[in-house]
Amino acid sequence: MPRGVVPRQPAKTGRHEGARTIARGLRKQKGADGVSARDLGKYRQGSKRPGNVQAAPALKSKAGRTEKSKRYDPLAPERIQEILRRLDQQYPGVTCALTHRNAWELLVATILSAQATDVRVNMVTPELFKKYPTVQDFAALNPEQLQPDIRTTGFFRNKSKSVVGAAKKIVSDFGGQVPEEMDKLLTLPGVARKTANVVLGTWFCKNEGLVVDTHVTRVSRRLELTKSTDAPKIEQDLMMIIPRERWTLFSHQLIWHGRKLCMARSPKCTDCPVENLCHAADKTWSTVEIHKNATW
Repeated sequence: MPRGVVPRQPAKTGRHEGARTIARGLRKQKGADGVSARDLGKYRQGSKRPGNVQAAPALKSKAGRTEKSKRYDPLAPERIQEILRRLDQQYPGVTCALTHRNAWELLVATILSAQATDVRVNMVTPELFKKYPTVQDFAALNPEQLQPDIRTTGFFRNKSKSVVGAAKKIVSDFGGQVPEEMDKLLTLPGVARKTANVVLGTWFCKNEGLVVDTHVTRVSRRLELTKSTDAPKIEQDLMMIIPRERWTLFSHQLIWHGRKLCMARSPKCTDCPVENLCHAADKTWSTVEIHKNATW
């Protein structure tokens, strides 16, 4: 061997070289199933990648080049229509759960329902309306007199002021009749858009807006119908994508859905009629995800 020439070292076949060879092989396979070696490690450790979801295939242009998959559009008209169709099947003709016989009783019950369940309010209002049958009876009270009757609904001091104040204004300004115009309802103490929408939509059958409570907020965000946490903005977002004639019904459907299945904790996703249209369980996918049993 000539002087100064270093002999070639034999190829390493140790465990490190073998690991590198396996890693290179996995990288080559990544294009086949979309999962890298690192990702495989994550999934073995309990990743939430859904088993019934497959990534959308790449699209090829006329020139033969692979194009990026179209991004998932949660507000696609076809998806919205399918959500509405399934909610109609699950909750046909649902309405407000608050017990009432007239517009005034509905208004009072809605005011009392703030930070209280409808079940609790329905336990209070029968005796309340038996004791004070008319809006004039409420208008004759002072807030302190009403407090013992509504104490169990919570925040009874503020609620008593709102109910008595609304009664006095209805008697003095509207002839004892609950107004059926949004702008007039909003002049009543304790009445904001949510309460006004409940009364207008449920009793007067007027779709002036959507009822946005905690259930509507949660369900609409999980279904990606809105990104906001602000009630007025959520209402605006929903009004843009839901047909007006469905506003009241859709509100009640989301409320019932939030109570029955889409609870804040431990939602019953396997029983949900729109489960395969909802991506709330996995927020990590950026490309289109196609559920095998999707019909839209």
